[in-house]
Amino acid sequence: MIITIDGPAGAGKSAAARLLAQKLSEQSDKTFEYLDTGSMYRAIALLGLRRKVDWNIAKQLENLAEKASITVADGKTFLDGENITELVRSPEVTEKTRFAADNPVIRQIMVALQRSIAEQLLQHGKGLVTEGRDQGTAVFPDAPLKFFLTATAEERTKRRLGELQQRGKQGNFNEIFRQITERDQRDTSRSVGPLKEPTNAIRIVSDGITIENVVNQLLQESKKFL
Repeated sequence: MIITIDGPAGAGKSAAARLLAQKLSEQSDKTFEYLDTGSMYRAIALLGLRRKVDWNIAKQLENLAEKASITVADGKTFLDGENITELVRSPEVTEKTRFAADNPVIRQIMVALQRSIAEQLLQHGKGLVTEGRDQGTAVFPDAPLKFFLTATAEERTKRRLGELQQRGKQGNFNEIFRQITERDQRDTSRSVGPLKEPTNAIRIVSDGITIENVVNQLLQESKKFL
């Protein structure tokens, strides 16, 4: 079974998807894996930074994506065998990820990889909880259960500030708010795999709701399909 969770940046998709996969594995007779698709695009951005690509020449990043070995397992992301789970969350990678996410060639490569991962899991009798911007629309349009997790830009800005503080870093509310709203605009207007609410998706607005409450809602809906 494939469960998709789509939504804008900062809505809490990663944490919710990870916990949902964990709870479904504990409370059902099937193991569910969690797939963080955003980390796959971040991996390409990290590779671009390391190779010092010219970000204005799309082909350079495309060539790296075509040769890169990206694997996602147990909530961790590996690039050519290296665990880059934490590295891809740096502000530098975040700022450059749009060059990978907005590139049609790279999106095609990542979509094929995501479908391959899902196929392998299903063949081994496992389930998948996958989150991103286009999982229920472009990547897995036939998924039996789709969620759209969202929150206001103000709420998402507060959360991002909290995340930075937990890492011992400082952030500016207005600057982060600007980044989030600009990200929303890019995500919804890109030509390939734009962010939009999937057909038949269950919509959850997480403003003022704890992650535990969100996961409980996801879990109760998911159990109806098991």
